[in-house]
Amino acid sequence: MPLSVLDPAPPRFRAIGPQQIDDVAARYGIPADALASVRAVSQVLPFRVNEYVLSELVDWHRIPDDPIYQLVFPQRGMLAAEDEALLIDMARRGVPRREVAAEVARIRAGLNPHPSGQKQLNVPSVDGEELAGVQHKYRETVLYFPQQGQTCHSYCTYCFRWAQFIGDADLRFAAPGPERLVEYLKLHPAASDVLVTGGDPMIMTTERLRGHLEPLLAVDTVRTVRIGTKSVAYWPQRFVTDPDADDVLRLFEQVVASGRNLAVMAHFSHPRELETALARRALARIRATGALVYCQAPLIAHVNDDARTWADLWRGELGAGAVPYYMFVERDTGPRQYFEVPLVRAYDIFRAAYQKLPGLARTVRGPVMSATPGKVVVDGVEETSRGRFLRLRMLQARRPELVGRPFLARWSPTAAWMDQLELDESVPADIAAAFAGPARDGLSGERAGAGRV
Repeated sequence: MPLSVLDPAPPRFRAIGPQQIDDVAARYGIPADALASVRAVSQVLPFRVNEYVLSELVDWHRIPDDPIYQLVFPQRGMLAAEDEALLIDMARRGVPRREVAAEVARIRAGLNPHPSGQKQLNVPSVDGEELAGVQHKYRETVLYFPQQGQTCHSYCTYCFRWAQFIGDADLRFAAPGPERLVEYLKLHPAASDVLVTGGDPMIMTTERLRGHLEPLLAVDTVRTVRIGTKSVAYWPQRFVTDPDADDVLRLFEQVVASGRNLAVMAHFSHPRELETALARRALARIRATGALVYCQAPLIAHVNDDARTWADLWRGELGAGAVPYYMFVERDTGPRQYFEVPLVRAYDIFRAAYQKLPGLARTVRGPVMSATPGKVVVDGVEETSRGRFLRLRMLQARRPELVGRPFLARWSPTAAWMDQLELDESVPADIAAAFAGPARDGLSGERAGAGRV
């Protein structure tokens, strides 16, 4: 008997957005001033929750300081004070929608909607035609954005892909189908990993997901299929009680049976997301298919910016049979000033949490910046006769020859991203050049046939 039929009348997913915020506020007692901020900020940044998040994850006795509430509800301070005040005033005065939309567009344009050159540098082409919904930054890994998977069960307020969800086609990555991707992969045999991402691919029905995954199994050089998802945290019913929960697990088994690794890249931002019986059951069912589960999240102020939270999170992941993988640095986009943590403090948090872990949980890496040239890990602070420095290392790189290379930047108590650091004069020329501005053909040594990256 499938496990999904054991629960009587399992809930169906229903998105709750800005149109329902008054109902949510009345039900849970969101204060009037906080509600005004939610209304104003959600005009600029996407807002979406669901009943599971509201009833199982948010601690309504602790709002607005509750970390899950901060994680999913827009807050005062996420926009510049003058912009938030303007939007609140326009709502009070009943300003025509067209004028409000113009101000919203202006504010969004200033939030760096596509950081790290992802539109200019990561979009590949075949025969001179750019591939919609595909990114190729690292030689081995191609990112694929299925059109039907460009939303989520709930939106994180820190999400660096917030521009995917605001309805602007010019800002959105989306592929109508896998045909051009398959063509591209055959031209690039070094690309052995495909990360299916979004949005959240698990928002799709199993049949739609199957239509995007099965063609990848016909490409012999693809050895790993990754699925980036927050669904285990925000809607674990997808793997337990949804009508096609059993079907999606059979699809996972099919991918594993083909000889590939199937890696579910699960996003857990706070240990509470792992504590429900439904989340643990979802993880157990996923792992029973032979899929691997890797866990990652950014370090974000107001949500998880302390060592105890991260130690609890990583131990919880290990206890659930998942692999702690990355602590990221909050990217330089969206409401970054609200969420960013200085790099020196991020390193201290990582180190203090790492020291509390058993050996098997020390698979985690961080704090890591996904910068334009690649992933940069902060390895520590170094005192020398010339001063104090941050030790950095290229964990992954647009140019493969940079991978694993260490370098130094001047110590700063406030810098929260690479562009706020000053590279030391000892930095090798090729690394310095990569941060000065990578060429579009950064993977030129891996191009094949008509394809060009």
